[in-house]
Amino acid sequence: MTPQLYLLAGLIGGGLLVAIIFLLNRRGGSADNVLLSKIELLERAHEREERVLREEMSRGREESAGAAKTQREELTKSLESVRSIVDLRLKQLQEDNSQQIEKMRATVDEKLQGTLEKRLSESFKLVSDRLEQVHQGLGAMQQLASDVGGLQKVLTNVKTRGGWSEWQLGVLLEEMLTADQFAKNVKMSDDTDERVEFAIKLPGDENGLPVWLPIDAKFPREDYDRLVTAQEKGDLNTIDEAMKNLETQLKRCAKDICQKYINPPRTTDFALMFLPTEGLYAEAIRRVGLVQQVQRDCRVTFVGPTTLAALLNSLQMGFRTLAIQRRSSEVWNLLSTVKTEFGKFGEALSAVKDKLDQASRHVDNVAVRSRAITKKLRDVEELPANPKGLLHMLTKTDPEE
Repeated sequence: MTPQLYLLAGLIGGGLLVAIIFLLNRRGGSADNVLLSKIELLERAHEREERVLREEMSRGREESAGAAKTQREELTKSLESVRSIVDLRLKQLQEDNSQQIEKMRATVDEKLQGTLEKRLSESFKLVSDRLEQVHQGLGAMQQLASDVGGLQKVLTNVKTRGGWSEWQLGVLLEEMLTADQFAKNVKMSDDTDERVEFAIKLPGDENGLPVWLPIDAKFPREDYDRLVTAQEKGDLNTIDEAMKNLETQLKRCAKDICQKYINPPRTTDFALMFLPTEGLYAEAIRRVGLVQQVQRDCRVTFVGPTTLAALLNSLQMGFRTLAIQRRSSEVWNLLSTVKTEFGKFGEALSAVKDKLDQASRHVDNVAVRSRAITKKLRDVEELPANPKGLLHMLTKTDPEE
């Protein structure tokens, strides 16, 4: 039975009990015993019903508990089965997902690997090309740095700087003059072993000995650099001091050239100081007093690359004029010889003309003879039995012809 039925039975029993009590109160004394007996009967019936009810309720609870236990066990089994199925499906799903993911990963890895290798190859090739270009540029830069370093050493070292100035002077002389018009390391005096770097060979005396024009290259770079630096900074005091130092150095060089290389009559009574840069030459000739003093006291003239080229060009023109003057007599003798030979040639030509006239006459005679033979042959129609007469006729000369 359900709890609702138990409750309903209890309410009915309670209602009966109340009704009995109410009836007993109305009837009074004699009926009490009957009533009590009925009540007792009712109570016993009620107790039986209550006991039955309890038993039913106990049995209902046990049945409910058993049913609930059975349901729980069935539900547990169902849930366990569902869980097993779900676990199996999840495991299969995981395996399938793992396989699919592995395939996708392999495909993606393959594509990524191919793309990555391609991109890396292109990048490496590009980087390699750039590095090769950089390497070539670095090689060119190293070569340029080496060349600049070598030039710097040449321009900073006194010995090599002098060699560079001498080399530049030699190049100008070789370009402007012939090899027999100048010489290197010429000894200017028999009393000393001093030799000038270059000397131009000028026409000498009647004995054929040349007169040398000494040219010495000087490059006071330190003093010139200090002057240029001071001019860039605009410091007037430093400029004046650097200019004085440069003038002093140029005067010292001019005096050295004068003492070592000017030795008339073997040399000219003046010498040339070659300044290898136009900037240094411009700074030297800007000081008119310096130029005049050096020319007056030391008999030395400053020349730069352009000035020396113009001077050498003038000397070359002078050399050509002198060569023409010296060989003018040879030209006249040659013309006289040509005149004599031409006269002999005229006589030989006249003799040849006579021979040609004689040969022409002989040719004319042969032509006459040819016409005569042709005329005789025209009169002959057939050969005779005896050909001697024909031969006599052919060899006979026509007096009219």
